[in-house]
Amino acid sequence: MRLLLADDHPVVRAGLRALLETEPDFEVVADVPTAEQAVDLAAQPGLGIDVVLMDLQFGGRMLGSQATAAITARDGGPRVLVLTTYDTDADILAAIEAGATGYLLKDAPPEELAAAVRTAAAGKSALAPTIALRLMDRLRSPAAALSRRETEVLQLVADGLSNAQISKHLFLSQATVKSHLVHIYAKLGVDSRTSAVAAATARGLIRR
Repeated sequence: MRLLLADDHPVVRAGLRALLETEPDFEVVADVPTAEQAVDLAAQPGLGIDVVLMDLQFGGRMLGSQATAAITARDGGPRVLVLTTYDTDADILAAIEAGATGYLLKDAPPEELAAAVRTAAAGKSALAPTIALRLMDRLRSPAAALSRRETEVLQLVADGLSNAQISKHLFLSQATVKSHLVHIYAKLGVDSRTSAVAAATARGLIRR
């Protein structure tokens, strides 16, 4: 099973490589520090990559979710297993909607990581238990769950962007941004941007 590691921390890449190469059926073909490089290497048929282990946050311009979408959009491309420290709804939804086959946290035990890689390579869903639970909670209470777009809007609010800046960033009208905020306030039971960010952070919906 041929693997590609994408993470911007060299110590993490070295540790993952050392760990994964103890498995007799794993071969780490390459490890790269940027999402852009991961997309480029995943597209090279000569490398025969089966699974890309993808972080979500990189120092460059492309996010892990964007790289995942680019990789999975190609016919016959490798599977993508997200391996990250982030477990918010914003990150999970972005990765799953981008086409990730699995989502695992970096504190997963070695045996869980190896099993997830094999599961992803087989084209089956490989979710950390906490991630699966969050998705189940969303399914149980769909009316109260923030949509992917609402989560994106609220994450940008938390990042300090104004409505006008969010409008430009997401290619939405300012009226649409305001509409999303109204729905967000209603679902979270709050009446201000600050309260919405605080409530969503406490529930693990967005990152701060």
